[in-house]
Amino acid sequence: MSMDIDDQPVAIQPGGTAGNGATILCCNCGAPIDGTSATGALCYDCVKLTVDISQGVQREATLHFCKDCDRWLLPPQTWIVALPESRELLALCLKKLRGLNKVRIVDASFVWTEPHSRRLRVKITIQDSVQDGVLLQQSFEVLYLLHTQQCRECAKSYTPAHWQACVQVRQKVLHKRTFLFLEQLILKHGAHKDTLNIKEAKDGIDFFFSAKNQAEKFIDFLNSVVPVKVKASQELISLDTHTMKRTYKFSFSAEIVPVCKDDLVAIPIKLAKQAGNISPLLLCYKIGTAVYLMDPQTLQTADISGPIYWRAPFSALSDTQELVEFIVMDVEYTGQQKGKWKLAEATVARASDLGSNDTTYFTRTHLGGLLQPGDSAMGYLLSGTNYNNPEYEAIEESSTYSSTMPDVVLVKKHFPRKKKSRRRNWRLKRMDKDEGELLPKKADQDRMEREYEAFLRDVEEDEELRAALALYKQQKEEEEMSMADESDDAEAPQVNMEELLDDFDELRMEDA
Repeated sequence: MSMDIDDQPVAIQPGGTAGNGATILCCNCGAPIDGTSATGALCYDCVKLTVDISQGVQREATLHFCKDCDRWLLPPQTWIVALPESRELLALCLKKLRGLNKVRIVDASFVWTEPHSRRLRVKITIQDSVQDGVLLQQSFEVLYLLHTQQCRECAKSYTPAHWQACVQVRQKVLHKRTFLFLEQLILKHGAHKDTLNIKEAKDGIDFFFSAKNQAEKFIDFLNSVVPVKVKASQELISLDTHTMKRTYKFSFSAEIVPVCKDDLVAIPIKLAKQAGNISPLLLCYKIGTAVYLMDPQTLQTADISGPIYWRAPFSALSDTQELVEFIVMDVEYTGQQKGKWKLAEATVARASDLGSNDTTYFTRTHLGGLLQPGDSAMGYLLSGTNYNNPEYEAIEESSTYSSTMPDVVLVKKHFPRKKKSRRRNWRLKRMDKDEGELLPKKADQDRMEREYEAFLRDVEEDEELRAALALYKQQKEEEEMSMADESDDAEAPQVNMEELLDDFDELRMEDA
């Protein structure tokens, strides 16, 4: 038996090099190869079948994630945020494998697994040199087991004694209207995401944080939405005498101005002259970064910022709990207009006086564009009312302003509703708060429900207030039940569906 060898050298791809001839045969398959460069007398195809360059790389590993905050553990103590099948999660998976530093990674990708299987599969392609000038490329899969582990921040949230900073938000009023508005702003902007715990307190709410800078960030948010006065204090918890390292707990007291929307206020006469010589008896029409006041008899406005207010503080004469229903007998538009307000002269009578006496009151109002004869309006009755307020007494004794005081101050148009509370096609989110020892009694619970219902009605009637909040669509089951309620209160303002948002946090499989 003879073997014919060609005169020209046979190129071995990719086992041989250019210019070298075949000198030996592969010991496995008998293919001619260059014996000077072949390792182990094997051709390239046999090398791929017999040599495993991924031998020193792990095929199984464990990943830890916190199910409370959806973060992943990057050893030794770092927690990172990574979405499913993201580049950050893939980088974390590759860092968990031992032996990858000895080879070159060409490609890595996720392999689909059942979401509830607590498993991740990653396909990795690597390269390594097995002969002189010969690179071998292989692909393999690695299985990752997902284990739950609570991170340090979430563990602190279940131990309320381990907070480092606390923000105590207070407002010395008898109702929670401003807190309901502030709660919606906090939810819309996500200002509460770093809190360890939110606890109800007398006249306010306490927010607990794990770091001082988080509490300072929350204070900056409060200053950007409501006028507040902040006081800071600190308490020494521990002291290491060897290293002089101290541990403090920080407390911030944030007091909101005790004036709310639709409150009747009497400001000092000196402050009224400084604010454009406005009348000192005013109506608060909005609370923002300042206290926005308006004279309903002239439509003149004034903005009282937080620093100016705290230099000359004043309180509300009457709040919305003291509103009286009036029936409009006659309205005459004066022709003066400022924005959405139209000045008008109105003759009104108390709804409770109809049928018993003929007492009527003449007043000027900013609701000239809304009121018609026969409508109902809510307002404050000043005639025959005594106020224990020094600023109000100064107005009565003043020769300039005592003659301009009205008998009635109308605040808003009243829409009679057949039901005290009705189902709506929209809803607002609420914060999860720890009531602690301040569990409300039945009477307090009824009062809180009435205040929340009044706040929902204000949202329906005020477009500017609606624009600052995040309103969500109601669930389909309750939406059908709300259609019957809307037909009963057809005259009441409604919220358009275009203004509502979809709540993806509660999206279910059948909705998708």
